[in-house]
Amino acid sequence: MIYLKLFFAFFKIGLFTIGGGYAMIPLIRQELVGVYMTMEEFIDIIAISEVTPGPFAVNSATFTGMKLASVPGALACTLGVIGPSLIIMTFVALFFFNVNQKPAVRAALYGIRPAVWALILSATIGVARNVLLSGQGFGASFFAAFDMAGICVFAVVFLCMRLIKKINPIFFILGAGVFGAVFLR
Repeated sequence: MIYLKLFFAFFKIGLFTIGGGYAMIPLIRQELVGVYMTMEEFIDIIAISEVTPGPFAVNSATFTGMKLASVPGALACTLGVIGPSLIIMTFVALFFFNVNQKPAVRAALYGIRPAVWALILSATIGVARNVLLSGQGFGASFFAAFDMAGICVFAVVFLCMRLIKKINPIFFILGAGVFGAVFLR
């Protein structure tokens, strides 16, 4: 039954997502891409999850479930991804404040941080490769593998975010959407 498969896939994803919603991207890719969806569909779900209000993990689970199995699928995926957090946070709330200062707990948390960063960076590189190297470049031999419009949008947004920090990121997302709709049909 697809609903149970999706529930348990997202329960596993939710159980091993440490460090926030973006850390779940490689887990979703491993569990679902090639089985239930294509890489392009996966990237679309990431984009939609990012631009809609709410937690990324819940949004991506809900949109994935909706795409794959309508409203019951959305419910199954959403309940699956939040289930482990509800269980774990209940125990953490009960016990964490008692063990927070223990050296072993602090060392474990210190060790988890670089692993989470590596997962996020790995997912970022995988998505960037798929978005920026789409093969829709200018046609010259060197540029044929690059999506020059995607690279330009990336570069403008990245530089503006690094140099002009007072601009709300929502404006970049909306601007990139308008640019795509107008110039990249």
